[in-house]
Amino acid sequence: MKKLGMNVEPIEDVQSIVIKTPKGNYVFDSAEVQAMTMQGSTTYQITGDIRFEPATVEIPKEDITMVAASAKVPEEKAKEALVATKGDIAEAIMRLSSS
Repeated sequence: MKKLGMNVEPIEDVQSIVIKTPKGNYVFDSAEVQAMTMQGSTTYQITGDIRFEPATVEIPKEDITMVAASAKVPEEKAKEALVATKGDIAEAIMRLSSS
């Protein structure tokens, strides 16, 4: 491969690799990584088992307070409903009001 101008080197002792996306993280635990350099550009090849961790929804305190007051429930229940509805305030209030 060196005759073609390509240099391939393993990256040693990789413990984990995380690829972050808006929908969640792709996590490689104990991956093997190869760095391939050709014509001044480096490409990384990752092999190993992957798992997907969905993103957690950040619920603002103001939303929890508003849902709790509107549905007349404790803030803990309001937060649970907001997490279940992925932050949708109207749907959380409707769920809490109908139970």
